[in-house]
Formats: sequence, structure tokens, C-alpha cells
Amino acid sequence: MSTGYADGRQEKRLERYTKFWQKDLTHESKADSKNRLDKYIDVVNGYYDGATELSEYGWAQSFHFSRFYKGEGFAESIARHEHYLAAHMGLRPGMRVLDVGCGVGAPAREIARFSDVNIVGININDFQLGRARQYTEAAGLSDQVAFVKGDFMRLSEQFGENSFDAVYAIEATLHAPTWEGVYGEIFKVLKPGGIFGIYEWGMTDTWDPSIPSHAELAHQIEIGSGIPELRPIRLARQAMKNVGFQIEHEEDLADRPDEIRWYYPLEGDISKAQTAWDYFTVWRMSWSGKLVTHTAVKFMELFGLLPKGTWEVGESLKVAGDALVKAGRAKLFTPMFFMISRKPTLAN
Repeated sequence: MSTGYADGRQEKRLERYTKFWQKDLTHESKADSKNRLDKYIDVVNGYYDGATELSEYGWAQSFHFSRFYKGEGFAESIARHEHYLAAHMGLRPGMRVLDVGCGVGAPAREIARFSDVNIVGININDFQLGRARQYTEAAGLSDQVAFVKGDFMRLSEQFGENSFDAVYAIEATLHAPTWEGVYGEIFKVLKPGGIFGIYEWGMTDTWDPSIPSHAELAHQIEIGSGIPELRPIRLARQAMKNVGFQIEHEEDLADRPDEIRWYYPLEGDISKAQTAWDYFTVWRMSWSGKLVTHTAVKFMELFGLLPKGTWEVGESLKVAGDALVKAGRAKLFTPMFFMISRKPTLAN
């Protein structure tokens, strides 16, 4: 019998999460991919029921990557990445803004403080929504930042058309079954002239799925990141245009010649830590840090302190972390393809 938790997590979703993929890529079929795309909500919920607490412990309450300047602390880099997005979007006090795929709400809280805007965060996962509301109340921002449950593939049904001055998505629409679908819904809920800012995940033009090692890396990133289908980033750019957006700025920020690379915390090399506090973050990604964490998770699950399936999701996170580093070094993947797009004032 499946156990449901008061916080919204469900063991059945957790236990079947990794079963959406064949562990051996050679056994993957189009039917497997179609099943994940058709059941993207189950994929996402199963993933975040298990990965949320692990990500908060191992990374931060902001579930995204960022660029680093030499000597810049991890938390400062994460916040700057969010400020960079808000600044380029031109967010101003009083604007009504939608956060698509808001996680536990850390970027929404940071951007609300930075830009003095009113933000609505949408999320399909009950566990994350509960934590987002709890953290936001503790921060004293409940009057400025709110969270609702919903499917980002049905935004216009939930909010109505022309409802928001601006929309952003930070490494969230990678979970969508199609980019045209989610970008199209964002286009609908934006007011004419409204702005959409995004950091998108995708494979770069260097990636070639006919090369087995390239295909394997994409497969590993998918299974450890809750992604039904990891696609070439050029398709995101085309999807943005297809639904009617005018792209005002686009850039792969991961391609900047940064001395400190975006994936450096995942390498687990404490000699690269930029500040004293960052030693703890980087250590948690090291082989010993991961051993401690995943052993603890195994015992916590055994004694009923975590839902069954959490450990297996954690194991998939380790696989994805290693694959992200390899793909990042080879410039096969980006987690920060940056686009600022506008809905025409007179939309067709």
C-alpha cells in the first residue's frame, strides 16, 4: 500500500520515478520517451518528492546554477544570477510577475526584495509549495509573494489571458513536454508588451546524439534531473519565435570565458572553494560528502524518517551531477541559455 504524507509527498510516486527510464540507454525506446512526455506531471512530482530536501541540503533553496567571479561566495553568486535576470527584464515596483516552476520560492523571495514587485509562483508539487509558503511567511514576504498549485502547460486556464506584466522561469521549463506548449501558455498570460525572461537547460550545438557518449550523458542528466526529454537548446530559441515572442536578447551564459566555471561546486574539489563557508557546499559534493549523505538517507528511509524511494532518487542525483560536470567541461550542455523576449504590443 502506498503511503501519503501530510506534507504532500507520496511513496508510490517516489518509488516509480526511476522506472520511467531504462538504466541501460541501449534498451531505451521511443515508447519510454513518449511515456515520460505523456506523464510529465508524474515524472516531476516523483522527482521533487525525493529530490527537494536533498537539494536544499546539498545545494541551496534556489535550485539553479550560476556564474562565478573569482572569490565570489556561492550564495552571492546564486543571488546575483537572480538579480541579473530581474535587471535585464526591467522589473519595476508594483509589477505583477509570474514565476513559472517556482520550487520552494527562494528566487521569488530574492527578486521580490530586489525589484519590489509582486510575485505569484506556480508549482505542481505540493511538497515544494508547502515549503515555499513556510519560508516566505518566515521571511515576512507573504503579502508580496504568493504560491499556487498549477500546471504550467495550462496557465491561461488558471490565470486568464493578459494577466501578468512579466513572467520568468529559472531552469524550470526543462520539465515541460514541449517548449512550444509552455512558452505558448506564457505568451497568453502576458499582457501585450509584457516581458519574459528565462534561463533554459539544453544541449548545445556541439552535442551529437549519434555519438554514444553524448547520448549517454544526456540520458544520465535526464534521469537525475526529472527531465522527460532533454532537447537541443536551438529548439528553445525556435519555439520562442514560433509562439510569437520577439527575442530581444539571447546568450549562452555558460559559454562566457569564466575562470570559475558554473559546475565547479559539483566537482567536489574543496581546493576550488571560493570562500571558507563554501568548503561545506563543495565537500557535500565530494566522494566523502556524498557517501555520508547517501548513507544517512539510506538509514533514514529504513527507519521511516524519509519516504521509500528517496534514496534511489538521491542515487540518480549523483549520476546527474557527474554527467553535468562532464557535459559542462565538454561544452555539450548549458543550464543557462538566457533569453529576454517580449510579447508584441499588438499581438496577432
